[in-house]
Formats: sequence, structure tokens, C-alpha cells
Amino acid sequence: MQQLALQRTSDGLFLSARFELSPHGAVQDALIKGVPLYFVWQADVLRERWYWTNKRVAGATRTLRLAYQPLTRRWRVSISTEAGGGTGGGAGLPYALHQNHDTLEEALAAVGRVSRWRLADAAQLEPGASHLVEFGFRLDLSLLPRPFQIGLGNQEEWSMALERELGVPEAATPELPAPAEPRATSPAAEAKAGGEAPAAESPSR
Repeated sequence: MQQLALQRTSDGLFLSARFELSPHGAVQDALIKGVPLYFVWQADVLRERWYWTNKRVAGATRTLRLAYQPLTRRWRVSISTEAGGGTGGGAGLPYALHQNHDTLEEALAAVGRVSRWRLADAAQLEPGASHLVEFGFRLDLSLLPRPFQIGLGNQEEWSMALERELGVPEAATPELPAPAEPRATSPAAEAKAGGEAPAAESPSR
């Protein structure tokens, strides 16, 4: 199942998405053996131009590292806002957030879900112009440890990728106000509001 939604507000452009990931075979075996996998979310915001190629006005990258922790028997999802590269690969990325999960299913759900991911600020979207988002999600084999990269490109089970092109709403949509939190009241006040008077206490003797 795939769900993708763009929201344009007075603050900027946001993406919410959810994918169902189900690695199997050699991919799942590698995870259980402690080999980390790296998933990359990438989005480019483009302004359409009829007279030339589209202009890139903004973009965002999100790299997630999924690894099994044998000592704790838990799954850890680490999130970085930088793209991998260089000799260190995924191991050299700075991670700003770590999440622990009890099961692989819970960890995969966290990897395949994003809510209100900021792609662009409002000032980067030109009023009256048409914009689109080129979105990509993939299992990045180039970030795996070097011995595991050999020959994986030809194995279908290691090919996990999705590409989509989304149109950006031309106008900002108003954000719904947050629901008011219920106010704590005393039992006496609740009884008064309901039209019932609190029971009178008998005088002490």
C-alpha cells in the first residue's frame, strides 16, 4: 500500500507518506544477522518553465538506518537529514534521532512512514507559478558495507525503489485549529453544570 499527500500552507510545503515494506529472503536474513540497511527519502521541488527546463527551488533528503541489536533483541531506526557518500558510506552519517522497536514489523512501519516532512519554505514557492515534486524512495545499496554490495544489483529482492511525480497545490490550504483540551473540573462544578446541587453535609456533632 502506498499513500502520498502534499500539503501547502502559509508556512511552506509538507509531505506525508506511508509505504508497506516487506523485505524477504536474503534481505531479511541480512537484517537478522545484524547487517544494517539504509533507506533514502528524497524530494525535489521544481518550478515549471515552459521556455526552459524546470528549475529546482528546494529539496530535502532523509536517510534511515535500520539495524538489529542482538544484545537487546530490539530493532533500531536511526534518522539522518544528510545524504550518504564518501568512503564512510552510511556508517559515516550523523544521526540526529534514534528509535527502538520491539519487532521488525514496527521498525519497518517507522521506516516507511513520514508525517509533515518539510520540503520547502513558503518564500521558495513563487506565487502564481506551477510547481511539482519529484519524489523517490529506495533501499540504498551504496551505503551497505562493501562486501555486501558485490552482485546485489542483479538480485531482484534487493531492488526496493519507488518514484513519483506530484503536483503542488497552487494555493495554501488553511490549517485546522488544534482541538481544545478538556478543562479539568471539580465534582461539585460538574454537578452544578448538570443542574444538580451537591449533596449537603450533615453537621458534625
